[in-house]
Amino acid sequence: MLVLEIRDLVVQYETLGGSVKAVDGVSLSLEKGEALAIVGESGCGKTTLAFSIVRLLPKNARIVKGSIVLKPDGIDLVKISHSEMQKIRGRRIGMVFQDPMTFLNPAIKIGNQIAEGLVWHYGVSWEEARKQAVNLLEKLKIPDPVNVASRYPHQLSGGMKQRVMIAIAISCKPDLLIADEPTTALDVTVQAEVLELIKSLIKDMGMSLILITHDLGIVAEICDKVAIMYAGKIVEMADVYSLYKNPLHPYTSGLLSAAASIAGSSEKVSSIPGTTPSLINPPSGCRFHPRCPYMFEKCTTLEPSLLSVGGTRQVACWLRE
Repeated sequence: MLVLEIRDLVVQYETLGGSVKAVDGVSLSLEKGEALAIVGESGCGKTTLAFSIVRLLPKNARIVKGSIVLKPDGIDLVKISHSEMQKIRGRRIGMVFQDPMTFLNPAIKIGNQIAEGLVWHYGVSWEEARKQAVNLLEKLKIPDPVNVASRYPHQLSGGMKQRVMIAIAISCKPDLLIADEPTTALDVTVQAEVLELIKSLIKDMGMSLILITHDLGIVAEICDKVAIMYAGKIVEMADVYSLYKNPLHPYTSGLLSAAASIAGSSEKVSSIPGTTPSLINPPSGCRFHPRCPYMFEKCTTLEPSLLSVGGTRQVACWLRE
């Protein structure tokens, strides 16, 4: 059963330098209980895509085209009002942000910040909501949850703050959890703990997950499917096993080689030559062609569509025509 369906989404920023299409014609779908990773370099549009789903884009950004449909009732999140979106955000879609200190209120105790969503969406009393907040902290394996609930964000470690963000995101038992680079600011040991926690939560609670990351190394631990983004577009989509075993897009191959060289013992780190293109004036044809070792004339003039290859896989590359 589908939980989310995105069709031909275009998101544009207005800047002093011109219009930037950060998300350009993205389509994807997510099944109930499925975990999807959206992977790409910084600036590829993956965080903009996530923020579009929850309608938390900055003031200079707007959704120009497309639909974001919440299933099974068919609510198009692009078309509903701000007040209608407030009822969905938190209750049906939870979000774990990259930097907890940006989104946790420094002046409100942890327990009250977790309880707020329960009071707002379900109308429970503050006393009952605070009890549930403590239960959530305990579920997230936070020691002495009663004490932690009475603290302020600055009194907690980075790993604890991220767990609090997860508690807020899952407090109303949403259908969909979006995690935007949830382990970026954490050390390696805490990263593993947080990922394992998210993995167990989506399994226990039957939630679907969209994981935004630049790190292909963590994807296999938690996700079923992977969408590779480059310069605002999805260039490859596949199940995790197939993508790792046999990447079809040269950009995906480059990302996997870089991840393998960093993880391995080699002193030489593999990288993709060149830099990501400007989205104000992107290259003609395939946007990856200036950096692609397999580029030929057609790549410079014609843009490849995302087409099915071998059943469930999709790739946008003229090599796979």
